[in-house]
Amino acid sequence: MKKIRNIAIIAHVDHGKTTLVDQILQQCEVFRKNQVVRERFLDSNDLERERGITILAKNISIPYKHYKINLIDTPGHADFGGEVERVLKMADGVLLLVDSFEGPMPQTRFVLEKALSLHLKPIVVINKIDRADNRPAEVLDEIYDLFIDLGADENQLGFPVLYASGRDGWAVKNLKDQRKNLTPLLESIIKDIPPPPIAEGAVQIQVTTLDYNDYVGRIGIGRVFRGILKKSDKLSIIKRNGTIHETSLKQLFVFEGINRTEVDEVTCGDICAMVGIEDVDIGDTIADAENPEPLPYISVDEPTISMTFTVNNSPFYGREGKFVTSRQLRDRLFKELEQNVALKVQETTSPDTYRVSGRGILHLSILIENMRREGYELQIREPKVIYKEIDGKKAEPIEILVVDVPAESAGKVIELVGQRRGELIKMENKGSMNTLEFHIPSRGIMGLRTKVLTATSGEAIMHHRFYQYEFFKGSIGTAKNGVMISMGEGPATAYAIDSLQDRGRFFIDPGDVVYTGQIVGEHTKENDIEVNVQKGKKLTNMRASGADKAIKITPAVKFSLEEALEYIEDDEMVEVTPKSIRMRKLYLDSNERKRYNLGKKIST
Repeated sequence: MKKIRNIAIIAHVDHGKTTLVDQILQQCEVFRKNQVVRERFLDSNDLERERGITILAKNISIPYKHYKINLIDTPGHADFGGEVERVLKMADGVLLLVDSFEGPMPQTRFVLEKALSLHLKPIVVINKIDRADNRPAEVLDEIYDLFIDLGADENQLGFPVLYASGRDGWAVKNLKDQRKNLTPLLESIIKDIPPPPIAEGAVQIQVTTLDYNDYVGRIGIGRVFRGILKKSDKLSIIKRNGTIHETSLKQLFVFEGINRTEVDEVTCGDICAMVGIEDVDIGDTIADAENPEPLPYISVDEPTISMTFTVNNSPFYGREGKFVTSRQLRDRLFKELEQNVALKVQETTSPDTYRVSGRGILHLSILIENMRREGYELQIREPKVIYKEIDGKKAEPIEILVVDVPAESAGKVIELVGQRRGELIKMENKGSMNTLEFHIPSRGIMGLRTKVLTATSGEAIMHHRFYQYEFFKGSIGTAKNGVMISMGEGPATAYAIDSLQDRGRFFIDPGDVVYTGQIVGEHTKENDIEVNVQKGKKLTNMRASGADKAIKITPAVKFSLEEALEYIEDDEMVEVTPKSIRMRKLYLDSNERKRYNLGKKIST
């Protein structure tokens, strides 16, 4: 049993976690010789590779000497905390990876806090030592401060430190040591991470991850916490709601390198994949049929943001997507609940509308992006913060916002965040950059990124994570520009866009086909206006005295899905199809819009 080590890798987005794992896999010869290996092997999902972030936790094992190291790759973003909290239950230690210049960042803090509360043993790796602007001594001091801040015990504070370059594939205990390979890191894992405790008795496994295969259905992945799991055993499944019923296994797998190997039994402390349990869910306990004892329930933080999903009813409905009905939308959302434990879906009074709640805009936008790639068409209303009542008072979610910004732009950022009820908590200098830390209501962050990037000429880097619920901070004055709305349907012309450029900035290019009520640009003033973007130049048989002036059109502003969701107001929607992301008014007809706005004024 002492031959197994279970370790989770935790790091902030883009601190080199997946690249380091690539190098470990290659140096431990997990890949066959002459096998072509793609970079960032663990980022298997298309969205993960495009965005350079880890979204789903994954399991692999690494053979080293006579040991088997089960390695768990965890997401770095706080919005995927639902993934983090459950996979850390499988580990006995964590590998904390920190950039040698940036130091510990908000998301590092978030995952580390979860790991320390589970009493996991940490190993600290200061990565990217090959950076020209590295500052390992200061970063190490910052890591110690972070551990003390999070209330680490003496045992956790005595962590071993290694310096590494994941890209070049080496790690050393001291910066003066010879930089050869990753052996010092692997040796540290064997020496410093405790082996899984052996608990004898009736078998217990907690399902922490789900996989799916078209041939065998659901696959439950978890760690054996007690006893020995045998494929032939009579087992019971204890559901999260407390119900117990008998079940049996068809196949049992353990992780060997990047593959799964079928076995007949799994020893205590190892991580395995179980096939054949039809109704298995995350958090369920698989136990001995004669003595079914549940393991403690996996707690997941509550959602803080909700959005309303509806079927697409725009004039372009059904042109690009395969799945467009409310039944298909409902089935897909409830299927997502099976493995996305931090998500909540509620049916509303309208049969075509569902209220979906999650940990943040990124958490929900990843779901929407996956759905559009699968061929779904849907519309989303603006994100809303989930309020709570504490001691009879209204309370709202507060986030910790960290902005890295050039020193000369710090004042502009402080002013912008202050306008949204943000309070400056800490300010530090890192070379020519300032790191600003704020406490800000979640609703204040929506739409803030675009303004901060504009004010700092694109040089600011923003990160935020949920902090706690606090009493309502008061209204946020949103002096926002109005929008330009298309008054007709058809392709936009260069002539029309050129003649309207002084009215605002456009979100469409000449030739784009738009419909009545679609948002085509941002107005320079606070009111909305309707514009005719289909207007063509009237031609006559008279020759002009001078040549037509050359049309010069400012490039259109293109929104990502998250930016579009943050941009819209309460009377607007984002239409998402496999090929397009469009913003539109809730009511496409101008008369209906006037009635809606009049009703709003009367009610206020």
